[in-house]
Amino acid sequence: MKVGGAVSLAGIIEAEMAGWPVGASSACLVRFDVAGEVAESLATASASQPFRLASVSKPVSALAFLVAMEEGLFELDEVIEPLGASWRELLAHASGLPTDRGGRVDPGDLAELLKSGAAGFQGARAPGSRRIYSNLGFELAAELLSKRASMPFARYVGEAVLEPLGMSGARVDPSLYPAAGPHGAAAGMSASAEELGRLAAELRAPRLVSRSTITEASSLQCGPLPGVLPGYGMQQNNAWGLGLEIRDAKDPHWSGSLNSEGTFGHFGQSGTFMWVDAELGAALVVLTDRPFDEFARSAWPALSDRIISELA
Repeated sequence: MKVGGAVSLAGIIEAEMAGWPVGASSACLVRFDVAGEVAESLATASASQPFRLASVSKPVSALAFLVAMEEGLFELDEVIEPLGASWRELLAHASGLPTDRGGRVDPGDLAELLKSGAAGFQGARAPGSRRIYSNLGFELAAELLSKRASMPFARYVGEAVLEPLGMSGARVDPSLYPAAGPHGAAAGMSASAEELGRLAAELRAPRLVSRSTITEASSLQCGPLPGVLPGYGMQQNNAWGLGLEIRDAKDPHWSGSLNSEGTFGHFGQSGTFMWVDAELGAALVVLTDRPFDEFARSAWPALSDRIISELA
C-alpha cells in the first residue's frame, strides 16, 4: 500500500535513516510537477544542518561554470592551451588529467598545467580518450574562471549560485577538503540538505541558466568512454554530463535500482549524495557524517528504492 502526504513520506525517510550507523544525517526529497516545477519539498527535522559535501560540491561548481559560460567567459569547445583539452572535456572528466598528483591538488600543479601542459603528469592521457574522474580538472577550471572573472572562485560561486538560490548557509571553504584543491571546486563546500534541494530544483527547472544548457549538462558528453566510477569500478560507458554523473545502465550504483537511466547527480566521500530523476519527477538529497564505505553501497540504494516504490 502506497502512502501519501508530506508527513508520511518524510516519516519513512526519517525511519529508514534512524537505524543507520552514522553520527548525524539529514535528507530532502523534492517532488516535481509535469512541467518540472517544485510541487513539494519534504525534509527531515535536521535538514537545515550543514554538512561537508566532498564531491557533491561538483554539481554546485558545475552550475557556476554554466552561468559563466552563458555570461560569455568561455565556450565549451574552446581548447585550453597548452593543455590541449577543452572546457567541455574538463567538466566531463574527459580531459585526460589524472585525479590528482601524489594524492592531492596543489596550486603549483595548476600553474604548471597552464604553463607547460600535462606532459609532466604521471597518469595523464590524451584528451577525449578515457573518462578519468579528476579533481585536478575541476580545480583547473576554477583557476581559469577566477582569472577570467577577476575574482576568487568562491566569490563567483556565491554571487552566481548560492545567493540567487537562497543557499545562505552554504560555504565554499577549501580547508574542508584541502587535498582536493585550493579553490574548493572539487570538494571544498558545505551546505544543508534543504539548500541542496534548491540546487536540485534549479537543475530540473533552471532560472539561472537556460533550460537547453541544463539539458546539455545532464546529457552524455564527449561520447561513451570507458573509465572507473570511484567506489564502483570499471565501466565500459562511464557516462557523465558536465559536472553531473549520469546513471545510465551502471550496476551496481549508488542510486536505486528503480531510478531511471537518465538520473543524474553526484555522491561524495564524506557520505553524501544527490540525484535528480526527471522521469520519476523527484530529487533526493542525503547528507551524513559517515565517509563512504560498504555500508553506503547497500544503504543508499535501498533508501532510494524504498522512496521510489512509495512514489510509484
